[in-house]
Amino acid sequence: MKVFVQNEAGSNKKNIHNEKTLEYIRAETVAGVYPFPYGFILDTTSGDGDNLDCFIITEKPLKTGQIVDCVPVGIMEQTEDNDVDNNILAVLPDEKTDEKSVIDDNLKSRLTKFAMHAFVHIEGKKMSVGRFSGKEEARKHIMECMDKN
Repeated sequence: MKVFVQNEAGSNKKNIHNEKTLEYIRAETVAGVYPFPYGFILDTTSGDGDNLDCFIITEKPLKTGQIVDCVPVGIMEQTEDNDVDNNILAVLPDEKTDEKSVIDDNLKSRLTKFAMHAFVHIEGKKMSVGRFSGKEEARKHIMECMDKN
């Protein structure tokens, strides 16, 4: 799967792009720094009408605007303002590893903390994180969100 990197790890800037044309729109400051590169899977549409969100679990410095091949290893259930807004967890092909070694308690804690606190500056914003599941559920969710043109 191909992932468009929208936000760089270590940054508190949330870049906004038209997710279908990839055109840059603007940047906003969030209350936390992205723990990993974050973007969306091309040629998908999730329940909120945007592309399917994706965290790339890597220490490599990926830059905004890059399109990288990734391998799904899990899914983090999330709701935003009562809408389902799940995040796929992926790795780079050359860093491919067992999902159990990627989705550990430390990762769950880092991602949950980010999701719950990054948008606290937006009045009325409601975020919640559910369960973390493995690659089979992630693949199934990706297939459900693939654009069928």
